[in-house]
Amino acid sequence: MTHRRSTAVAAASFLLLGGAALTPAAFAGTPGGTYAHDRNSDFDGDGYDDVLTGAPGGTDGGRKGAGYVTVQYGAASGMGTATSVPRVRTAVFGQATAGVPGSAEPGDGFGTAVATGDLDADGYDDAVVAAPGEDEGSVSDAGRVTVLHGSRDGLTSARSVSLVSDVPAPDARFGLSVAAARLSGATPGDVLAVADRGGVSLFAHGAGSLGGAGRLDTAGVPGRHSMRPVSLTTGNYDGDGYADLLVSGSSLEEDYRPRSFLYMGAAGGPAYTCSLAGGSATASGDIDGDGYDDLVYGRPDKPEDENEPLTGGSVGVYLGSADGMEHVDELGSPVQVWTQDTAGVPGTAELGDGFGADVSLADIDGDGHADLAVGVPGEDVGTVADAGGVRILRGSATGLTAVGAKSFDQSAAGVPGTAEAGDRWGGQVRLADSDADGRSELLAAAPGENTGDGVVWWLAASTEGTVSTGSWSYGGGSLGASGTGARFGASIDE
Repeated sequence: MTHRRSTAVAAASFLLLGGAALTPAAFAGTPGGTYAHDRNSDFDGDGYDDVLTGAPGGTDGGRKGAGYVTVQYGAASGMGTATSVPRVRTAVFGQATAGVPGSAEPGDGFGTAVATGDLDADGYDDAVVAAPGEDEGSVSDAGRVTVLHGSRDGLTSARSVSLVSDVPAPDARFGLSVAAARLSGATPGDVLAVADRGGVSLFAHGAGSLGGAGRLDTAGVPGRHSMRPVSLTTGNYDGDGYADLLVSGSSLEEDYRPRSFLYMGAAGGPAYTCSLAGGSATASGDIDGDGYDDLVYGRPDKPEDENEPLTGGSVGVYLGSADGMEHVDELGSPVQVWTQDTAGVPGTAELGDGFGADVSLADIDGDGHADLAVGVPGEDVGTVADAGGVRILRGSATGLTAVGAKSFDQSAAGVPGTAEAGDRWGGQVRLADSDADGRSELLAAAPGENTGDGVVWWLAASTEGTVSTGSWSYGGGSLGASGTGARFGASIDE
């Protein structure tokens, strides 16, 4: 039986660069209806998905490894690059950009993690960009998170702010993962969640500024295992109008076994609900079309049963319902588990495949069910080791199905480039509806392509699902940035 218990959210102050230290406060507000498949990625409010991509190894302001992010704005013609025809809008931001707090320094890794959400409730989504390698004074890798606000004209560095821990610690890596959604009714805007090695800090916008709103400590809480966070995702699993937060990481008491903690959103803020099986990649969306978001996690190269030998990775599925995850037993098993040995799934499970290294959920074919893209970056293509690939599983009224499953890699007809050893194509995957036609295109990234430059591929969506016809690729150089050694595509906002 699952026990819903209230988690005390410890008060904490955080430095708002360019301002003073702020303490948590409650603000009057109206609960929203944030769903994961609403995407929260429309920076200019025009109704088209915009794409935020991180290049943490990129050169910014002449500083190699300082990192940057790029923005590709959606339009009726879809997304594109700086030289696309018809021309589409793009932008590049880094800590050397005028108005962005901080300074570009080697090793900052600006863009290591990215997220979006409307933090100030002005109707335009904002970009959240993490630099977990940022040094604070003499404290190495303390980490920093920067918020770029959206506007009618898109993202702007005006009013941008940076957040750091109130007590920076060496190797804390504040910002190792970020997420934003309507987790609480105590503020009119989305709540920002920032993970570091010790827990998750919450920030909310009120009284004209963004300030600390508490902390979810994932270590040493009675009644559940301690966990070191790795990733964050949000979804509305019970349909109550509040988004829910999933914190995934490694158990500190079970030989670093993957584990997830679920905090259900509520009027007073998120509360701990249960512990679930987990993995290093997570995504949310309505797979079965019942109005409740469902949860998918990717667990590369780890079996569900720890007594079984290592496999090529797995993907687990939890289905949302009117009671959220109340129907899931503590440490409960997912309702579906998929591997490349599951009937109908393309490929063969082999050690090192990395099936589930990244996952993304959205409706590809316009049938009202979220479909799943699974990155398999360690997949061998013929005799070419670790060339990488992507698998597509369809959503249905009963959950994910392998009927109509698809497989793509750089050897597939219509996909630009050539499968090469170590490309690790599919290291990041993202489904985005950049032309607002109700069908989401596939973005498949290979951050290690071209000796670490990084390249992203765009594959079209159709009523038959993802198709490679007309696909194209681009890197940081295609968007007006330095592409050399950028690891472009190491993060793409989900």
